[in-house]
Amino acid sequence: MSKMLPTRKRKALCAFILLDHLENELEEETVKRQKKQFWVRSWLLKRQEKGCFHTLLDELHHEDPTHYRSWLRLDEDCFKQLLDMVTPLIKREDTVMREAISPAERLAVTLRYLATGETFSSLSYSFRISRQAISEIVLEVCKAIYTVLKGNFLKIPSTEEEWHTIAKRFEDVWQFPKCIGALDGKHVQSPDNSGSYYHNYKGTDSIVLMALVDADLQFVYVDVGTNGRVSDGGVWNKTTLCQALMGNKLHIPPPSPLPGRIKPVPFVVVADAAFSLKNHLMKPYPENQLNSESRVFNYRLSRARRCVENAFGVLANRMRVFRAPIALSPKKVEHIVLASTALHNFLRRQKTGRALYTPVTLTDREDLGTGDVLPGEWRAEPAPSSMVQLRATGSNNYATNAKAVREEFRDYFSTNGAVSWQQMFH
Repeated sequence: MSKMLPTRKRKALCAFILLDHLENELEEETVKRQKKQFWVRSWLLKRQEKGCFHTLLDELHHEDPTHYRSWLRLDEDCFKQLLDMVTPLIKREDTVMREAISPAERLAVTLRYLATGETFSSLSYSFRISRQAISEIVLEVCKAIYTVLKGNFLKIPSTEEEWHTIAKRFEDVWQFPKCIGALDGKHVQSPDNSGSYYHNYKGTDSIVLMALVDADLQFVYVDVGTNGRVSDGGVWNKTTLCQALMGNKLHIPPPSPLPGRIKPVPFVVVADAAFSLKNHLMKPYPENQLNSESRVFNYRLSRARRCVENAFGVLANRMRVFRAPIALSPKKVEHIVLASTALHNFLRRQKTGRALYTPVTLTDREDLGTGDVLPGEWRAEPAPSSMVQLRATGSNNYATNAKAVREEFRDYFSTNGAVSWQQMFH
């Protein structure tokens, strides 16, 4: 019994030492964690002294308004107007530990990201805000921009009067009556690690942006988020707009004759060969079916359809985040796209902001005297690698009704609706 006591004491002593060691390790780890939690790089603490929002942007604001507009893609009035709208959604309260980043700075960070496509790391160095905070700010502000703008600047028409207004602009500007929009889609490249779910025909990951554009290059409707794996021909059929059109749920005016004609035809959307011909969707005649009248039809349709080409071109030229694949998850890219398209419309409707955002030379123009199309400056740039065109997958086997609608437009453009210069263009 006396021999057993030292052994028990030794075991108890070892257990005590082990427990004390574990407690010390736990205490040290807690201290390290606390230090890590509250430690901030010294250069980030100088944000209000040396960050570009407080230095360069402030200097441009007071001394060089032209480059201020170039830096943010909008002027001071537009910035203030947008800031007033998003502030309630993005304002944060100061804490005991630090002063909150102001709504103005949060908005400036996001606009700079959209305007340049800079990486979050690059923006972190220039604004002196941590990369993690930048990523949170950009997503938060993009959501806020879309939320406050969509009601007035990206709302699909819901009355016959609104659709009539769009159609009247197409008739006045592009001489294409009964047109309620130009349709096209793009694959927006978004690297993803979820296998083949987002793989498109190019072998890259993407989500699809489908857009309907009016005669003034404004987005009437956008559908974004369909995974790139879906066949290009099927993307349009999956959109809420297509389903609403097919179900007659958009309060589009009923069919009526073209000017000077007798046969009623529906209001239509114009698109390219990537889509299938439908009663409400007009596309060009195939090259192997062209005669004089169908060539004129293709020319007249291409003039109206050029609106959506230019809208995408302007978007990628001014919002250069689309110049390269966006290194964010597909869900986050959806918010980037929605905010950008809403912001595009917002700037297109500003009295001064419109000319600054889209100068006349940026978009295509026609010289009706010579028959030449003067390409917009956006076409001189390499195609944005973030936006890939849909493939032409539409069938040439169409319903009889759809063919009849296209033939009525074809005949109209060669008779009652002919314009003096169309023979030079086609």
